Formats: sequence, structure tokens, C-alpha cells
Amino acid sequence: MLSYLLRRIATIVPTLVFVTILIFGLQQLLPGDPAVVLAGEERDPNVVAYLRQKLHLDEPLPVRYGYWLKGVLHGDLGESLRMQKPVTALIAEKLPVTIELACLALVVALAIGIPAGIVSAVKRGTAWDYAANAVALWGLSTPNFWLGILLILLFSVTLGWLPASGYVSPFEDWRTNLASMIMPAFVLGNAIAAVLMRHTRSAMLQVLSSEYVRTARAKGLAERNVILKHALRNALIPIITLGALELGTLLSGAVLTEQVFTIPGFGKLIVDAVFNRDYAVVQGVVLFTATAYIVLNLLADIAYMLANPRIRLR
Repeated sequence: MLSYLLRRIATIVPTLVFVTILIFGLQQLLPGDPAVVLAGEERDPNVVAYLRQKLHLDEPLPVRYGYWLKGVLHGDLGESLRMQKPVTALIAEKLPVTIELACLALVVALAIGIPAGIVSAVKRGTAWDYAANAVALWGLSTPNFWLGILLILLFSVTLGWLPASGYVSPFEDWRTNLASMIMPAFVLGNAIAAVLMRHTRSAMLQVLSSEYVRTARAKGLAERNVILKHALRNALIPIITLGALELGTLLSGAVLTEQVFTIPGFGKLIVDAVFNRDYAVVQGVVLFTATAYIVLNLLADIAYMLANPRIRLR
């Protein structure tokens, strides 16, 4: 297992290098001169010259990439010229909010998607199967911003049970924090639950028709044990893959949902940075997101081996 992890880590390094080249290169394709944009409406030539020198815009492209990569390796992602704060500080400020929202949304998705997929596969062709597929289709078809607005109208405006928007740290008031995060977590988890349900159903149908499941049933094992201990464990591989990818998507920032519920997470940060041409923030957030995807895929590979001993033996 250790040798496998070392091989996987060895493939991560060149992948990250390629990602840095891609992020920096695509950033240079954006139209306009960053120094002129950041100089404001007056565009004082002295200010423009100062910004070009500070951002190394007067250097060749490979030299600018070298400056940026050197800073990244030392944990310096640059400074936001709009907010006059280091990008690492901005990420550290927004990351806990996004992690909390992503984890809550994933819990909602797992709590809905996996049981619905199991029931749909076990009760194939029955009313339960059709109902689960209808709910999954509804989850896939419903836009997040529309569902968020409906939840606000129902639970905030009409019933007055939950706050319509805003964010409170759990360290300040965990009850208010939970109340403000329930609706956005459900909005995000609803769409992921639909995808999880479809993948769980497909994997379970394949596993339930295998020989070892028929053998377990022939031995007289309880149907509950056959489904949960034999079938579900072997059907977890695609579910783990999907869960890791969806968590990476959530960590990258749910832009529309965060805008609807006014949550100060990664989504709002990246939108503001793009509109303000704050290139250092854009590069830092995208690099962090790409790294999170790669790390989550590595963790998914480890989870494969823990869930399925046959993979560990190979």
C-alpha cells in the first residue's frame, strides 16, 4: 500500500506543475492591461508604471511565471490589490465557510441519495423504484437559485422559521449558524443526491446480480445483511469516486447558491475577483481548487482499498 501511495504522489507532482502553467497561461489571455484596470478611472501614468513594475508586467512571460511559481512554493500566492490583503489570508478567511457548507451539503446528499438508490435497486420495477427515479429527475432538473428562492419564500418569509440570508460563525452562535446553513446545504445537497441516487442504483443492480450475492442468499443470510454487508460494500467504488469529485466541486465554490443566501465563501470571492480584475486572487483560488481536486482523488484511491480488499491485494 505504501509503494502504491508513493507512486500516486509521484504522479501528482508533474500534474500540479502542469496545472500551474495552465492557470498562469490562461490568466494572460484575458483582455486588457491589468495595470491600467487597477489604476482606476484617472489612469495616472506614474501609477500605471508603478503597478506594471510591482506586478512584473514589464518582464517576459517565462520570467513572470518564475516569480509567481517561486512565491507559490514559499506559500505566497500574491496580494490582492483591491483589498490590500495577502491571497493566502483571504483563502484562510473564506475556506472555513466553504468547507462547512460543502460538508453539510455532502451529508444531505449521502443521507438522501444512497438510501434512495438502494431502495430503487432492491425494489426494481415497483412503485418505490419509479418514485425514487422521479425524485432524482426532479433534483437534476431543478436550478439551485430557483430552489433557493422558493425555500427563502417558504421558510423565511412565510413561516419565519429560518433566516433568509447571512452567515454567523459557529464559534459565535452555533444555533444561528446551523439555522443559516440548513437551506443552502439542502439546495446544494439536493442536486448531488440525485446524481448519487442514480449511481448507487446502477452499481447496486450490477452487484445484486452477481454470483456471490446469490451464494450469500443461498446460505440463508438475512436479506438486510446481504444488501448492506455484501452488495453495498462492493458497490461503493463509483459512489466514492463521485463523492470525491462532488466535494471538490463544492469546495471550489457554489457561486449561485452563495450569492442567493449571501454566504461569504469561495464562490463570492472568485466572482468578485473576476469582476475586479484581481488576478492574484483568481490565480490563488483556482490553484487551491485544483490542488483540492487532486488531493481528494488521492483520498478516494485510499478509500477504494479500504472498501474493497481485492483492490488492496492487487
